[in-house]
Amino acid sequence: MKTEKPGVFRAWVLASRPKTLAAAAVPVLVGCALAYSDGCFRWPEALLCTLFAFLMQIDANLINDLFDYLKGSDRGDRLGPRRACAEGWIAPRAMKRGILCTTLVACVAGLGLLRYGGPELIAVGAVCVLFAFLYTAGPYPLAYHGWGDLLVVLFFGFVPVGCIYYIYIMCHSWTADAAVASLACGLAIDTLLMLNNYRDREQDALSGKRTLVVRFGARAGRILYLATGSAAVLLCLWFVPRGRLWAGLFPLLYWPFHAASWRRMTRIGSGKALNGVLGETSRNMLLWAALLSLGLILG
Repeated sequence: MKTEKPGVFRAWVLASRPKTLAAAAVPVLVGCALAYSDGCFRWPEALLCTLFAFLMQIDANLINDLFDYLKGSDRGDRLGPRRACAEGWIAPRAMKRGILCTTLVACVAGLGLLRYGGPELIAVGAVCVLFAFLYTAGPYPLAYHGWGDLLVVLFFGFVPVGCIYYIYIMCHSWTADAAVASLACGLAIDTLLMLNNYRDREQDALSGKRTLVVRFGARAGRILYLATGSAAVLLCLWFVPRGRLWAGLFPLLYWPFHAASWRRMTRIGSGKALNGVLGETSRNMLLWAALLSLGLILG
């Protein structure tokens, strides 16, 4: 049963999926905190990085909305939030125009970073745009072949955290601390995708979407959810012997919340009730980022 059609503005807001912007905020927060701890933080770069990250997240959401609809994946038994094209709120042609506009504005924001990071960032931005499309579009949509989790680690971990740190450090360096923070960030954010795929495993299987949960089963999904969040915490212990004590210890406070969400996920098992755990996971992810960032700043 379809919901009442929202107004034009609200339809676009819903299509952009504002609740997912937490995933864009986390790597920016961690990258900026890491730069601050090294005495390199500056506001102009922070604002431009935030704008680019948010616009690319919205762009990816619009692209997913359109191409999942075109592939017939958004059926009436969908458990997650309603999609604009599938509900008839936004016509596919209008969605294509919206994607074009969002992509162009994101590129303009990215161009503003060139004065801080150099022309090599053009290649990084081009790759971000390319993979935003390849995730669900094209003859080999990566999300449909089990590559989603790896892409999250890359494009919500190494690319944003690493590039933010690279932009701030004027000698354009890359450190072991930046690499560990990037990996930990990607794993923390992957808990959100893991739970989303766990909830949608039956519908994804019918749609031919071969996520890791579809490939290896619900039990593997539960194990991977717990493992990715736990790994994000354990990786932060890297900072303790490197003189950043609080950056290693503060994230430990995240784990009880993550474990509680995992227990609730295991107890519920399936159905729309998992959307509540999805909200908890998003909150936990932000808590992890805030704790690590605070630890880096104090360190």
